[in-house]
Amino acid sequence: MIRDACGLIYAGEEITNLRELVDQRTVGALPIGGKYRTIDFPLSNMVNSDIRSVGVIVSRNYNSLMDHLGSGKEWDLSRKSEGLFILTPFSLRENPGTYRGKIEALKSSMDYLRRVRQEYCILAGATSIYNFCYDEMMRFHVDSGADITILYHHIGDGHTVDERYRDVFLELEDDGRVRGIEINPVLTIHTARSLKSYIVRKDILMYLVDESFSKGEYKFSENLLRSNVDRIKIMAYEHKGYVGMLRSVPAYFQIHMDLLEAKIRDELFPLDNRIYTKTKDSVPARHTQAAEVRQSLIANGCIIAGNVEKSMLFRDVRVGKGAKFKNSIALSGAVIEENANLEYVILDKNTLVRQNSRLVGSKDYPIVIRKGGIV
Repeated sequence: MIRDACGLIYAGEEITNLRELVDQRTVGALPIGGKYRTIDFPLSNMVNSDIRSVGVIVSRNYNSLMDHLGSGKEWDLSRKSEGLFILTPFSLRENPGTYRGKIEALKSSMDYLRRVRQEYCILAGATSIYNFCYDEMMRFHVDSGADITILYHHIGDGHTVDERYRDVFLELEDDGRVRGIEINPVLTIHTARSLKSYIVRKDILMYLVDESFSKGEYKFSENLLRSNVDRIKIMAYEHKGYVGMLRSVPAYFQIHMDLLEAKIRDELFPLDNRIYTKTKDSVPARHTQAAEVRQSLIANGCIIAGNVEKSMLFRDVRVGKGAKFKNSIALSGAVIEENANLEYVILDKNTLVRQNSRLVGSKDYPIVIRKGGIV
């Protein structure tokens, strides 16, 4: 049954709360977890569900994403028929190269939907980090007779809602039918938060997108879903595993702190449901006699001569002698020189922290040094 579904990933969502982290890259290319990109999670989820045709919708700053995806070989999507398709934002005459919302992005991708042979479409974003197979969700979608099925997860009672993050909450009946949709409510009693991943029959999706677009509507949750709650059958399916939401810099930071816990790593990267990524050959990490490393994840190619605690180092990071790197994240190629002191800091790729520098942020507002920056 799942082979009768194609995949469509919207990797061009604009999240201004990620600040410097997305200035020079699309959110789908954002490095995460030591060696991965955010696009790896929805793409691997689809491949692990035996989906053989996947389109990736991109918007601006997508060069690094295209370089990462390549032909799709790492995900077994380099095929003569079907496989991986990169859908660029220039198929609409009035489109200047960016999208006003997901509906316009889907409208621009209609040629892909018409071309693929599958009857169903699994639509996902690149802003939620979780490991999931769609097989059971597809059975639930077909058996319930739903027009659209939304993937969601429960968050704890008493949660706070921040209007900057565009959270979508679902009002559910006992059988899982969606009776209401709240977007950024100041106060809500609902705990079912949408993961913005959907199963829908392809012809229904094309019809609803075309209808909304013709009315000048561009927001998927606000316009296409909420406006049709009473008109079509929208069901919800719960994901019970770990979820990381890329809503802001503090959220990005917290995901990496979560990954320092073995239980969460095992849940997000199980051996029987792997997350695939572009492979790079590099030497193992090297620790000098002066190095002290505690509760940290260290990727290949790192050279450590200082103190690293409760932190994550991506590939080829260097920590100089006497340097202290605590509760922080260093992306690939970052260099921390001797006697520097950093805490609650995110160093983007190829940044340089000079010797004796001191940077101290906080858990709720970590300091971000932009790509190629020098401190």
